[in-house]
Amino acid sequence: MRVAATACLALLLAGWAQAQGADATPACPAPHELRALHLYGTWRAQWQGDAAPGATLQLERHPELGDSVRGRVERDGITALLAGDVDDGDLTLEESRDGKRISATWIGRVDPDSCGKLIRGTWTDADTEAKRGFELRRAAGW
Repeated sequence: MRVAATACLALLLAGWAQAQGADATPACPAPHELRALHLYGTWRAQWQGDAAPGATLQLERHPELGDSVRGRVERDGITALLAGDVDDGDLTLEESRDGKRISATWIGRVDPDSCGKLIRGTWTDADTEAKRGFELRRAAGW
């Protein structure tokens, strides 16, 4: 009888704890709270005011720099390498088409109402200094 009562109490407590967790919504990080891990995953880039095809960015943990990201961008049939970080809501990514020198930079700011899922900024070509406004949106995931 005592074992049954203990088991019943344990089930009730587990159910209560689960119900409490179900009501808790994960906090939406403010831009200044974002870290590299918030950038991991797939992002879609659209050029502002331009009908040109966008780009797809894939970001992951940088193996040597713990609070940085690395990855790749695919745009116009070309894949380039990326490395960078986010600091106080400001995104900086360096792009390299040859893996040796910086070919472009992505400088942006996390939208304060986006829960870290929208970044707006300027892409700059290192050779021509041409600039394009961009919007990065986190791709839908599971």
